[in-house]
Amino acid sequence: MTLQMNAGAVRRFAKMMKFGNWLQLIPGKVTPAPFRLIQIGSAYWQSRALFVAAQLDIASVLGAETLEAVVLAERIGANGDALGRLLRMLAAMGVFEEAGPMRFRNNRLSRCLARNDPQSVRAMILMHNSESMSRPWFEQLEAGIRSGVPPFRLSHGDELFDYMDRHADFDQLFSEAMDSVEALVGDGFATDLDWGRFDRVIDVGGSRGTKALAIIKRHPRLRALIVDRPQVVADAVRYWREHPAEGAERLCFQAGDLFKAIPAAAGPGDIYLLSAVLHGFDNASCVQALQKLREAIGSSGARAAVLEMLVPETGADMACASFDMQMFAACRGRERTLKEWTSVIQASGLALEETVRLRSLASILVLRAQ
Repeated sequence: MTLQMNAGAVRRFAKMMKFGNWLQLIPGKVTPAPFRLIQIGSAYWQSRALFVAAQLDIASVLGAETLEAVVLAERIGANGDALGRLLRMLAAMGVFEEAGPMRFRNNRLSRCLARNDPQSVRAMILMHNSESMSRPWFEQLEAGIRSGVPPFRLSHGDELFDYMDRHADFDQLFSEAMDSVEALVGDGFATDLDWGRFDRVIDVGGSRGTKALAIIKRHPRLRALIVDRPQVVADAVRYWREHPAEGAERLCFQAGDLFKAIPAAAGPGDIYLLSAVLHGFDNASCVQALQKLREAIGSSGARAAVLEMLVPETGADMACASFDMQMFAACRGRERTLKEWTSVIQASGLALEETVRLRSLASILVLRAQ
């Protein structure tokens, strides 16, 4: 029996996304070629402007007010003229709204930069534009393309996760960014798979457990076990103690390592969740991780839900292609086609039972033991 839910809505979402991707291609078709290349070549101006707006927390300070740039500058400790020019550029990009000469207010986009907005992606903007993440793109991308070595490794002399273990501030920012993924991809992962058929979600690499919480809140009898690195687990326990939320009492946490050992399944009522975990590893490491997952499933009848982006065999859209390049720049992972995922899964001793499509950029690969 299929685990797919909301099949009609998922199909409509896919058609809307295809139409949206077509619309995104229009500027490249109607803009003169030299000017379009200059636009692309200077796109980092926009990303850096957005990063500074997030760093200054402008959206949070603005709130529901409309303020002159000089007044806003006093509140955040900035120069009024410089801040006004920054906001004018961002407003021209569609982020913030210019309500009058050097007067600004939040709009639909800028509200997602506010620290406490439910759809906030502020941490994601800060993480991707941090010195740790941006240096490899600016310093070592060409060398990485020539050698095949991730630019992050070339810039920092460390693999990404080893670097995080030694840089607590960046590790914290990375965890916060991962917790904002739901705002980026929507809640299709929680609604478009029939989680109600299970008793427990074992969320491997689940950080604070926000994705697991989004799932179990919709199913009162469902519980979740979050498995992650010891420092991440300690932060998560502290976070929920300080920020109690509905359903959080059904979250449990346990330190673990996907490459060494993860908690064993208790029976067919368990389903493992690996959300945007495996794309961070090369094929050999993915097979190794999935073999450990196969060991944990044993003969219990449990399943695994692997939430990942599926790259089309040809004609990848900008989102797929961009995330794949970020995987190359930051680590030894990659976004994969369904054919590539199937090959990795079969090599691990697991079988792909079903591909559940979501109202999201991602899909869920449902796995079972062979």
